Amino acid sequence: MNKPETQATLYVVGNLNVDLIMSTLQQWPQKGTEAMLESSSLRPGGSAGNCALALAALGIPHRLVANQGKDQFTPWLAELFAASAEHWPQYACETSLTFGVTHPDHERTFFSNQGHIVHLTRQDVLQQLPLTARQDDWVLLCGTFLCTALFSDYPLLLAELKQRGYQVAVDSGWPPQGWSDSLRQQIYPWLKYCDALLLNEVETCGVSDSDSLPTAAAKLLAMMPVNARCVVKCGADGAHCWSGEQHLYQAAETLQVVDTIGAGDSFNAGYLSALIYGQDAATALQWGIRVASAAISSSPRHYADWQTLFGCAQQADNQETK
Repeated sequence: MNKPETQATLYVVGNLNVDLIMSTLQQWPQKGTEAMLESSSLRPGGSAGNCALALAALGIPHRLVANQGKDQFTPWLAELFAASAEHWPQYACETSLTFGVTHPDHERTFFSNQGHIVHLTRQDVLQQLPLTARQDDWVLLCGTFLCTALFSDYPLLLAELKQRGYQVAVDSGWPPQGWSDSLRQQIYPWLKYCDALLLNEVETCGVSDSDSLPTAAAKLLAMMPVNARCVVKCGADGAHCWSGEQHLYQAAETLQVVDTIGAGDSFNAGYLSALIYGQDAATALQWGIRVASAAISSSPRHYADWQTLFGCAQQADNQETK
């Protein structure tokens, strides 16, 4: 089976950093003591970095739009993303680093420094993007609350992206400071430029200040463009997509979980890949689930190949349309 052609590109913007992941932490150690964990992994990460790794493995046309620090990690990250790194501006600061520990229930706890990602600016991003988008080009904005200089310019950035003709998706992540009415009031004005929100269920309810997913999706969609999509990633419970009066649901695959780091970012890669290849909303959910499932059930990590994606059947019995 030959891979279909596309002229579209997915531009992934945001937080590329170094991840140091260790597991498994059975309980928090007492202050002043030391704990030995079974395994560790030093790897590129961040929401944007994880998504770009999945796209590269799938062979999807993309570019990672980011910046870089200036220390021993700088050449390593640049080598891993060589096609994109030549465009990255450099800042005289340490590389952003996240230390993560996993728990027996596969949940994670993260600790991050600030590093280079807090310096990424609107101008840094716009200089790395074509002035005019091609048909079906998408820009995915990741790590919204961690890229602090960029977040302050989100309304201007999104307006410029739409003016250039891009379709825009946002995966904001969880705000380190927690949700508040003042933070929501910063976010709501730029939702009118957002064609897709790709959040998990806790983030969706948090940003909307709602207790149920249908209510949250309806509230967010009311502030977004006509035909925009509110996609909600629910882990082992699958994924939902609300758009207008339509509600789609895709069940998760049954599998042995190995490493859940970057599961939502891998979903984003699969979901948006389907859109730049002209697939419908139901297929996009399938692709998102397939890519995320392959990622979290493998070590060393691998992703669903393109033959699997393009050959996947339309499993209508796994979907609900309302």
